[in-house]
Amino acid sequence: MLQHDWPLPDNVAIAMTDRHGGMSFPPFDSLNLGLHVGDNQQHVLANRASLRQRLSLPAEPFWLEQVHGVDVVNMAHLKLSDSVRDSTSLSPTKADASYSNKAGDVCAVMTADCLPVLLCNQQGTEVAAVHAGWRGLCAGVIEQAVELFDSSTADLIAYLGIRNRTCCF
Repeated sequence: MLQHDWPLPDNVAIAMTDRHGGMSFPPFDSLNLGLHVGDNQQHVLANRASLRQRLSLPAEPFWLEQVHGVDVVNMAHLKLSDSVRDSTSLSPTKADASYSNKAGDVCAVMTADCLPVLLCNQQGTEVAAVHAGWRGLCAGVIEQAVELFDSSTADLIAYLGIRNRTCCF
């Protein structure tokens, strides 16, 4: 796990991973969390389960099929039975961000060259995770995520995570 330096409210946590500590084989070595890249499904699911256990997550992360767009999923509108809540779902929701105002929900994005943008209000009662590639940034994916917040924009905190390369920005 990578460390962060962000003034988090006490009821919000963030984590960023690298590629180490999983069971996927090259070229996915080793902590691949994406079902969409051709890795062995059982390895990806084991990596996700290991991550959830290591981080003591309160729920399965909300895994997206990110498409470099502007769609944001409001997790408050999902039922627990929705297949997108299931880490074994082979057809996750196509979107580039998730938002929640419910304690215990886990928003997640996967990035390489794109930028993870994590948002929350100062009370920690609203959170969002945004996959910000150049196409999504130009089209307004961050603005779409912010629109779901009931809090004023002056009350929001943003964290810009790490990405692999600077060539694409």
